[in-house]
Amino acid sequence: MNAIYRLKLYLALSRTPHGILDMATPAFAVLLYLGDLPPLRVAVIGLITAFAGYTAIYALNDVVDFRSDREKCGYKPEGCIPAGPENYLDSLMVRHPMAEGMLSYREGVVWALGWSGVAMIGAWLLNPVCLLIFLSGAVLETVYCKLWRVSPWRAVVSGFVKNMGTIAAVYAVDPDPSVGFMLLIFLCLFFWEIGGQNIPADWTDIEEDRRFGGQTIPLRLGTEKAAAMALFCLIAAVCLGAFLFSSTFSESRWTASLAVFLAGTYLLVAPAMTLFKTKVREEAMALFNRASYFPLVLFALAWAFIV
Repeated sequence: MNAIYRLKLYLALSRTPHGILDMATPAFAVLLYLGDLPPLRVAVIGLITAFAGYTAIYALNDVVDFRSDREKCGYKPEGCIPAGPENYLDSLMVRHPMAEGMLSYREGVVWALGWSGVAMIGAWLLNPVCLLIFLSGAVLETVYCKLWRVSPWRAVVSGFVKNMGTIAAVYAVDPDPSVGFMLLIFLCLFFWEIGGQNIPADWTDIEEDRRFGGQTIPLRLGTEKAAAMALFCLIAAVCLGAFLFSSTFSESRWTASLAVFLAGTYLLVAPAMTLFKTKVREEAMALFNRASYFPLVLFALAWAFIV
């Protein structure tokens, strides 16, 4: 089999396009915390570690969910390809290549463990606390997957998992970080994950989740309450992000907070309001897509105010 094709399957297992976007999260956290670029050594090791960590955790999701993913893929004539329109971020590559039989379970495990090893070495070099955070993230991701048929509030666990990279990044540049800063950025990203990633992603899979007994917020609470919850969470994320930027860049606090407010309105609040009005699957996908770029835009804004 063509080596490039095989590599694409492994990258699909780790949802690499999404993972690369997520890497902007620890990057903008460090820029905000330091108000400057980190030392070159920290930046290089951090970049490698972040890529390895996100690659490993996304692959771990499919490893833990292998049986349920195979069950869901098996009932559809087209399998898990595609899950949505071509521009849906989570459908840019093959979904669940192990469940589709394109990669073996063993290959998936080896891939996840290999990148976990790289992430663990990098985390240890940055700060041993970062290693503990990565291991905690792996455990929480496993718990999140196992709760699929148990409780819709597994979404709370996903909010913690998505923050692991950010928390580790701050500890990589300061062994005793500011509690206030950590709380602010944690809550901002927590609400962004719940409203902009978890709820719309589960909304996209609502029919197959219903068929196989999944317990998600859109299923258990209904689309009306799920849309309202997503909108509330994203408004909170934007407000917290604006406050975070205004606190960091005190000399240009109004400009910084306005920039985050406008970006957040376009990427998060506007599509969430559309979803609240329409309650249709396509708008959930649109919200997921736009919200996925929020950390990257925050990184760009932080960079612009620093340089």
